[in-house]
Amino acid sequence: MDQFTTEKLKSIVGSQNFFDSKEDKLVYSYDGTPVYRHLPEAVLFPEDAEQISKILKLANQEKFNVVPRGAGTGLSGGSIPVDNSVVVVMTKWNRILEIDTSNLTAWVEPGVVTGKLQNQVEKIGLFYPPDPGSLTVCTIGGNVASNAGGLRGLKYGVTKNYVLGVEMILPNGELLKTGGKNMKDAAGYNLKDFIIGSEGTLGIITKVLVKLLPKPTKSITLLIFFNKLVDAGKTVSDIIAAHIVPSMMEFLDNTTINCVEDYAHIGLPRKSEAILLIEVDGRDSEVQEDAEVIRKIAVKNNASALKGATDKTESENLKTARRSAFSALARKMPTTILEDATVPRSELPVMIEKVTKAAKMFDVMIGNFGHAGDGNLHPTCLTDERDSKALDKAHKAFEYIFNEAIKLGGTITGEHGTGLSKKQFLESVAGPAGVDMMKRIKCAIDPNNILNPEKIFSISPKCEGYLPLKRQQIKDFNE
Repeated sequence: MDQFTTEKLKSIVGSQNFFDSKEDKLVYSYDGTPVYRHLPEAVLFPEDAEQISKILKLANQEKFNVVPRGAGTGLSGGSIPVDNSVVVVMTKWNRILEIDTSNLTAWVEPGVVTGKLQNQVEKIGLFYPPDPGSLTVCTIGGNVASNAGGLRGLKYGVTKNYVLGVEMILPNGELLKTGGKNMKDAAGYNLKDFIIGSEGTLGIITKVLVKLLPKPTKSITLLIFFNKLVDAGKTVSDIIAAHIVPSMMEFLDNTTINCVEDYAHIGLPRKSEAILLIEVDGRDSEVQEDAEVIRKIAVKNNASALKGATDKTESENLKTARRSAFSALARKMPTTILEDATVPRSELPVMIEKVTKAAKMFDVMIGNFGHAGDGNLHPTCLTDERDSKALDKAHKAFEYIFNEAIKLGGTITGEHGTGLSKKQFLESVAGPAGVDMMKRIKCAIDPNNILNPEKIFSISPKCEGYLPLKRQQIKDFNE
């Protein structure tokens, strides 16, 4: 990046919000995704929408790239910098602007931590259901950009089900406002849903309007242990077939159980092949009845033990243990590659076996856990990226897992997004026509491809030969 551009960026955000020391750039060269990292040219903390607009207009003029970033908890490389890029960090945009108890909505800035929003609305009897495993640190803007899911996805859905409106700065610097507090809105294209899950490639989010629900009055948390993995999978299928929709139905395999127990020391049985963490919520009588049916189904499927949380504290401890699965597994080896292959719920037992087979076939250590109720598994490979052979085996194991998921009617990502790490598999799921349509949408909105390029898919340059990246590299016609 030349001195002219650097000085222009400083004048836009102020020297206090511009960082380009090697140490600062290193901090923002990676996110929660292992293996991927790249140094940006600079790191910016814009303070208002006008500054973001000016950054993007300058990027189009001087042909540099802009990578938006929240807390950096993403697991698909969506916020990894690319060549000739600046990182725009939105974590200081962390205000809850309005909680509207009449319309059950809240306006928030993109840097609001998801868990903070949950806690604030629950104090007044309301409920924001999306709950990614990283909810204590991840941000709403990142959740919207990746259409994040979470432990309560089975009953309540994912982020897209709770976004009513978005304000964002488009790649050309214009402000876009779409959606609102209306529960019905059929005016024109549904731009809101078009933006959700676009992974920061179509604009930089500046505000989000989310839908809230009344807080459930009763919940029961169950922990069910199995000596055979297949019995846990069958229990999940039988609960769904019984038309019971728990708010949470989480699965942990033996490797994950032992890592979590080493980490959290909560008394999990180390010999169990699988654990299901199940929560039902709603009205008191309905919750009691559902919990009893679940107990009977678990017993029928050879559960070795069943435990119910005796109070809210124990319930939270059990759920915290599940949320710590990634951290617990990460203590085992230097590199932890967590993926999220997803299949139709009826295929879950088959997919669990496929993951086990992949670990044996490619001789890699895989801990498997995830949102069993919605078919979203998180096979997690414990490896060492400094060992190229070990890393290659891990990649081959995941290629096998993704292909098997697709064969079962599944997809390559249920909630983490495509980003850098899974874009080579996108066409297998979306098809050539689907990927082509996505590329044409991106080109129409961001013709210079300056906003988070190389994520989700790669767009070929429109001209042949060398593509200048800076103004100084463009030669006159008579040279």
